[in-house]
Amino acid sequence: MPDAYSFLRQSSRLICIGFMTIGLAGSPIGPAAAQTPPAADAPAPEASVETPAIIPEGADVPLPPAGAPTDAAEAPAPDEAAPPSYTLPSVAPRAPDRIPVPNAAEIALWSRSGHADASARAFSHWNDAGEIPANCASCHSGEGFRNFHGLDGSEPGLRDEPFAIGGVVDCATCHNTGLTEIREIALPNGMMHPTAPGEQSCMTCHQGRASGQAIADATEAGDPDTPSSDLRFINPHYATAAAMWLGGYAQLGYEYPGRDYEGRFTHAKPVATCAACHDPHSLEVASSTCLTCHDSGDAKEIRISRTSFDGSGARNQGIYLDIQNNARRLHQMVLDYAAEIAGTPMIYDGARHPYFFADANADGVIDEADGRPVAFTDWTPRLLRAAYNWKFVTADRGAHVHNPHYALQLLHDSMADLAGAMGVDFAQTGVRRD
Repeated sequence: MPDAYSFLRQSSRLICIGFMTIGLAGSPIGPAAAQTPPAADAPAPEASVETPAIIPEGADVPLPPAGAPTDAAEAPAPDEAAPPSYTLPSVAPRAPDRIPVPNAAEIALWSRSGHADASARAFSHWNDAGEIPANCASCHSGEGFRNFHGLDGSEPGLRDEPFAIGGVVDCATCHNTGLTEIREIALPNGMMHPTAPGEQSCMTCHQGRASGQAIADATEAGDPDTPSSDLRFINPHYATAAAMWLGGYAQLGYEYPGRDYEGRFTHAKPVATCAACHDPHSLEVASSTCLTCHDSGDAKEIRISRTSFDGSGARNQGIYLDIQNNARRLHQMVLDYAAEIAGTPMIYDGARHPYFFADANADGVIDEADGRPVAFTDWTPRLLRAAYNWKFVTADRGAHVHNPHYALQLLHDSMADLAGAMGVDFAQTGVRRD
């Protein structure tokens, strides 16, 4: 009995020769071929190779006799009942690596950015509701953005009907020829801001939803330190980069009367637009751009002033830390004022609207009523102004680049105002404004 290895080799040869014989004899491939007998008057087939049951190891494989069909063109036509046979090319015509995709590199960068993340809260917040309100969809849906600006053929402005969920900031949000016709953008305070090419999308959605004027209007009446049931927290919204960048020119932060504020931060001429620093598809900051003028490509390490604004005296740290330290100080002063002057301790939770909640027993836990968190309602005009500015500055994670001095001025003036009401000697903190 042959060993297993010899048996496998012989079986393989048998199978190969069997397929060769069938193919060369012109028999159609498929089960129908085996089941269809030849017609009674069909001519005898030409001689074919007799295939032995077992070919001795080392024997030569016989070749088909001369005249036997060798390709599909010479093979007899298959019976009409036989299924068709197909031949696939060695490389499929639609192999992914062979299909040219215009702008593939840009699409790949965009697909990994926050603008393309449909699961992010900026786009999934309305999933349970099943629809996005029109005033939200203008920035949280590509379809809503195009409708808001009339880029879809509609009249510009907010429509009454909501939009479908699932949208993101897609390609057509920014790559739309109609954007070149938009020469100015309305800001939350009603001001019309002229836009440069490429700014329309960024300026529309990163300007925030409130303004210093809205705070002034809400807090102009009544005693500045007496809680009012008419007051509620006014949220500047999120990612307010454009609002911070425009500074005192647009006045979207609350600006205290009698104080001067930094205007639009023009930086330097080559980096005076959003896309000059941010990759428009990945949204990442091009650190190499910073190195053109600065010693570091990390924007958080760059300092553009010799003044220590946070009272630390440190001038070898990035101005980012001055802003962060002053923001933490203002946040604590807001909490202290709420407890001492407004009369109700406060807790901030940035993950839940309206963000500021009551903690009447000062146990560090948000109060609840009927299973729901209790919003802080003892707002005084002075407290609302300071809390708004704190939220406005911290809503822009790039304030240290977009307009650091405007951010520092808002923080300083808010702290100084609260300190006066609480009897704190603010000068002793060492916090500087200019």
